[in-house]
Amino acid sequence: MALSYKARKRWSIFALVVALPLYIVVTVNVVELFDRPSFWVELLIYVVLGIVWTLPLKKVFLGVGKPDPDAPPEQ
Repeated sequence: MALSYKARKRWSIFALVVALPLYIVVTVNVVELFDRPSFWVELLIYVVLGIVWTLPLKKVFLGVGKPDPDAPPEQ
């Protein structure tokens, strides 16, 4: 079942305002559990994890910046 435009918009706002900051906090805490790696390895970890979080949410963000396709046309 496809999400409606409003649902995608709400989920994308939730993902950016709530889930992404939580993901950042968890990621930093997990990396700090181990001995701190070198700068380049740590940078690589953060870049990869920064890209990975978008993959499952790609369908949610698709088309959110465009006008609502189901809205009646403006006159």
